[in-house]
Formats: sequence, C-alpha cells, structure tokens
Amino acid sequence: MAPTCQSCRPQLIMIHPCVCVCLCACVFSDSEPPSSPQVVEDGGEEDEEELSGGEEADLRSSSGRGSLLTRRGITLRVLLKDGLVEPGDGVLAIHYLGKNFVGDLLNDGKIRWVETGQIFNSPSAWATHCKRLVNPAKKSGCGWASVRYRGQKLVQYKTTWLHKYQPSADMSLVSEEEDDEDEEEGKTAVQAEEKNKNNKPGLNGSVSLLPNQRSLTWPRVCVCVCVCVDGLSTVVLRDPHTLVELSAFSAINRFQPFNVAVSSNVLLLMDFHCHLTSSEVVGYLGGRWDTNTQLLTVLRAFPCRTRLADRDSASAVEEEICQNLFMRGLSLVGWYHSHPRGPALPSLQDIDSQMDHQLRLQGSNNGFQPCLGVICGPYYHGNQGVASTITPFWVVPPPEQRPNDHGIPVAVEVTYVQDNFLTSDVLNEMMLLVDYYRTAPDIVHFSQYWCPDTTMMDKIKGSLSCHAPKDQAYSQILEHVYSQLSCTH
Repeated sequence: MAPTCQSCRPQLIMIHPCVCVCLCACVFSDSEPPSSPQVVEDGGEEDEEELSGGEEADLRSSSGRGSLLTRRGITLRVLLKDGLVEPGDGVLAIHYLGKNFVGDLLNDGKIRWVETGQIFNSPSAWATHCKRLVNPAKKSGCGWASVRYRGQKLVQYKTTWLHKYQPSADMSLVSEEEDDEDEEEGKTAVQAEEKNKNNKPGLNGSVSLLPNQRSLTWPRVCVCVCVCVDGLSTVVLRDPHTLVELSAFSAINRFQPFNVAVSSNVLLLMDFHCHLTSSEVVGYLGGRWDTNTQLLTVLRAFPCRTRLADRDSASAVEEEICQNLFMRGLSLVGWYHSHPRGPALPSLQDIDSQMDHQLRLQGSNNGFQPCLGVICGPYYHGNQGVASTITPFWVVPPPEQRPNDHGIPVAVEVTYVQDNFLTSDVLNEMMLLVDYYRTAPDIVHFSQYWCPDTTMMDKIKGSLSCHAPKDQAYSQILEHVYSQLSCTH
C-alpha cells in the first residue's frame, strides 16, 4: 500500500494526461511531522487597513451603537458578533481566474483554508495569498470584494451592517473600487472554469483517471513567439494541439523566479523512455525544492508504464510512484512527456496542463514551489543530429484582465549536473520499460533505419551518450539493455 497521511487530506494531481499521484505535504516533506496550522498575517496593502480586535473594541467601547465604525473597523468579528454571518465549514469561497478556493469561518473571525489548514487573520490576507498562487505578480487581494460568504460577497454584508447600525454613515466607506475589480473577475470565472474542463479533462479537481485520449496527428501547427508575449488569445487559437514557440523571461521583462539543476541520469532515463515507442509517453520528476536558495533540484525520473487512457493500470502506477517518492525522501517537482515525431514545443493543451500543475503544487505547500515541465522530441527530423531535443519550460499566468487567455510558455534555464555513475535503480527502470513495451504494437523497430546511414539503434545510443555519467563503464552496462531491445521482435 502507498503511504497515507492521517493528519491532513491528501490531494491528487493528475500529470498529463491520466495518472494521479498523491500530493500530501506530510508524505512528501523530509519526514517532518505535521505542524500546527500556520497563521498568515500578511495580506498586502489591504490587510494593513483592517483593525485588530483591541483597536476594534476601542472604537466601539464607550458609546455602544452610537459610536461610528470606519470601514477599517468592520471586521468579520464584528459581523459574527452582530449575527450577520455565522461560523461554519466551507462557507467562504474565492473564485479567481477560473480557480476556486474554499475556507472555513472560525468562531474568532479568522479563516481556515480547507486545502492546507492555514489560518488567515482577515479576508484580505487569505485573498492575497490565494491570488498570488495563481498570479505571483498580484499585489493585493481585495479581500472583502473577493471572498464570498454562502455565495454573497462579504462587502455586501459590510454594507448591510452599515445600513442597520449606522444608517447615516457615508456609504463610500465601502470600497466601490474593490467591488468593481472583483465583479470583472467574477464575470470571467465561469468561462475560465469551462475552458479548464474542456481542455484538461481529469484536472478540474475530480479524481477521474480516464481523460479523453489525445490526438497525436503530426505535423502540428507552430505559432511564433510574438503572439504570446501578452498572452495567447483563446479566440484566435482554438485547436488545443497548436504548438507554441517558447519565449524568454527577458522578452516579457521578467527574471526567472527560480534556479533548476537536473541530474544526467534523469535525462538519460527520460530520453530512453521517449525513444521506445512511437506514441506519446508521460512521466514524473522527483527532487527537492530549497526555499532558501530558490533551487529546484531534479534527481529522479519516474516513467509511467501505462497507456494514456488505461483506466485499469492507472491506480497501480499511482501507488507505485507515490511509494517510490516517499521511500527516497523526494517531492514531486515536475513532469515530462514526449512529442515523438514533432518539435519539443508545448501545445495549447500542454500550456493549460502545466499552468494547472503549477497551481496545484503551489497550493500543496505553505509557500511558493515551482513545477517544471519538460518535453522530449526524440524522432523529429528537425533535430540537430541524433540527439533528442529536450525542452524545459514554465508558464507565466495570463494578464488578469484576460483570464481566458492561455498562459505564456517560457524557456527555463537549467544547469545539467553530470552524475558519477549509472545507478542500479535507473538501470532496473530501463529494463522494466523494455519488458513493458516488448509486445506493444507501437514499439520502435530498432533494426530499421532512422536515416539512410543510421539505424534506430544507432540513434538511441547516440542520443543517450549525451547524458553519459563520468564513469565510462556505463556503455558496457547499457549494452545488455540494447541487446534486449534487439530481441523485442
């Protein structure tokens, strides 16, 4: 059985497009016991305007109802005390750029985020935190206009309180600017959610393991990078298989927000997996995220030995990968997939999937954690020589004013670290892959020719040599693997 966590509710993150892995902070942390809920006080500019309980009491002390409360003084604690709202589980919600967040209203007026158990002192603190997960550039949360209590915005409860207890108060105490901004977000939230459901089956919060089978018709249409600097319009780009050239962080006036180091054994196993079949394959990336150095280290690839729409084996693959991550003390840090005969560029569907994975990994931790996407193109004739093209990428969220647009795919600069030797677990995984694809109808015939003077066997050997460890004895070790590939037909 895969390890389970009794102290929190595990999540399922669906890696493109059909296998799930349990994402639980307790399972994938370095075996640290679950801590008490973290109280988040930073709510950006908005949160600074809300009063503490003592200040609120001072404002209302001597003259009772006769004393006027400013907008800052009307807190959730006030609304609870005067009976306009009641504490409860799951009564608070934020809908932002197609993403939904649910919170519990506690007796003391604080908010507990259902997904992580974090405690927030105010609606603004919670809204800012959630919105920054979707859009790191977000400065403030506009909490009272963004957070809904039982479907109605909190700012409307604030207005009701003023009408009831301070009817002579200036209604400008309630910020119209906040209301207008969130109204625009609300109008697009349903449309964005519909786009997520259509383009990413199985990634919309359900536990379904059977998304639609992807079409792998080649060649696909490739879009120039100039289209995506300000976001990719879903009106113009309707085909989810349209490929998009990557931009650079500098081209969109940004710095890469994290550093990445990838082990050579990761590249070798991933490249080997992608070479075995003419169909698209997927896999996971395990590693560690250092919040102090902002370094994402990718240490292990976990190929998915399953078909993209294989309902029967998906759960077994999920359990095995979860167990492997846990036993090695690694976290899920990314995913990879192949474009067998096409360019190693993300499609619109890949961009949406990557954006969703980024949000899910961030939402599973108390702070920012990147999720790396990698595309491997082994048999594209536009490659330079026999080596596969391997493309690490990340997605910058679309502008807030156009939430239905696709995110901006950007190339990630990576440091490749040469391992000392080929580990036994990587070699064992290679043999398991050979056995899995041995009788597959779409296995590559390695005796056939890749080009007039190069066989498929020559091609895979040449490509894997680009990821060689320092110990040159690896070539003799791999000869056994290559001999097994020759016997697959």
